[in-house]
Amino acid sequence: MQRDLEGRVAIVTGGSDGIGLATATLLARRGAKVTICGRRQERLDHAVATIEAAGGLAEAVQLDVADFDALTAMVDDVAQRHGRLDMLVNNAMSTHYAPIDRLTVEQWRKDFTVNADATFVATKAAMRAMARNGGGSIVNVASTCGIRAAANMSSYSASKAALVHFSAVAAMEGAPLGIRVNAVVPGQVQTAGTEEFAARAPQIAARTAEAIPMGRGGRPGELASAIVFLLSDDASYVTGVALPVDGGKAAQLYMPA
Repeated sequence: MQRDLEGRVAIVTGGSDGIGLATATLLARRGAKVTICGRRQERLDHAVATIEAAGGLAEAVQLDVADFDALTAMVDDVAQRHGRLDMLVNNAMSTHYAPIDRLTVEQWRKDFTVNADATFVATKAAMRAMARNGGGSIVNVASTCGIRAAANMSSYSASKAALVHFSAVAAMEGAPLGIRVNAVVPGQVQTAGTEEFAARAPQIAARTAEAIPMGRGGRPGELASAIVFLLSDDASYVTGVALPVDGGKAAQLYMPA
């Protein structure tokens, strides 16, 4: 494993499992100093052990990204203690599955708070820190639901669409500061949550997989590879993109019905 990220400092929100853990592990294996955050201490402890077993080093901070003061303080503290902040991955997410007439205002607001508002808060703090040391790179984890409609997922879809457009604006504002901002757009990913859903609704899960041109959901490691590419110097001239990593699902937007 190449160690091309030695000396770089990274933060991954929602880093205790799934895409976040896979990304934090890959960053750490490539030499970055990684801080992950999440709500559950036991999952964070397990994540740190997983990263160390893979040959990397990481630290964990227990917090809810919906606590904007705590989130800002965490970003500021990491940058201050390490003297720099090079990379941020906004991966924490919230989703509610319900038709509009059953979705509550509280559920709607929760998805926007975690998926859009917290990304804004963390990005704002990170851009301040990155600007002080000549630049950096931010990747926001969106969703195919943010670029194509998904019934019964209005709050999730709308918040992820907001995230895609916010990423583009942040890229425009960050460019003069040497800060690149991109989004990845995952489709169905094989995480503990999707496996649990598949066990409850196997027929729906099967139909969902069949609708993907590659015929399967993505693996967390496949998303991590795309995220770390966008964070790294290999993508030094890439900013403002929303990169689908979805087995070809987004391509169907451009196909005739």
